[in-house]
Amino acid sequence: MTQAPRSVAGTFRKIVAVIVLVPLAMIIVAFAVANRQDVTISLDPFNPGQPAYSKTMWLFVPIFTVLILGVAIGGLVSWLRHGKWRRMARRYEREVIALRGEIASLRGKPEHSLVPGQVPPAERLQLKPPIS
Repeated sequence: MTQAPRSVAGTFRKIVAVIVLVPLAMIIVAFAVANRQDVTISLDPFNPGQPAYSKTMWLFVPIFTVLILGVAIGGLVSWLRHGKWRRMARRYEREVIALRGEIASLRGKPEHSLVPGQVPPAERLQLKPPIS
């Protein structure tokens, strides 16, 4: 019963991804084709006439390079900032595993031994089963 909504949601997500990604890919390809003119990239701000290093390339190459670098740096910063939450999740997962193991070991023991230090009631205070 829970599998049907997940498969519908998964299919819907795939359809939306195709609807978004295909036009985006077409726009990126059109941008790259439209910006094929050569530009000179210079990394020397002090001597623009005779730069120490310059490279001539298509315009879309440095734009895509900077875009990809920005996404990678943003992802790295986000990953580093969420380290505290990942560490906490690992700690809680270890605690859950330890508590599940403790519960499993206690399930096989009698009821009165679940509380440490509890002594079973005396024989005269225990209820007798009804006579049938």
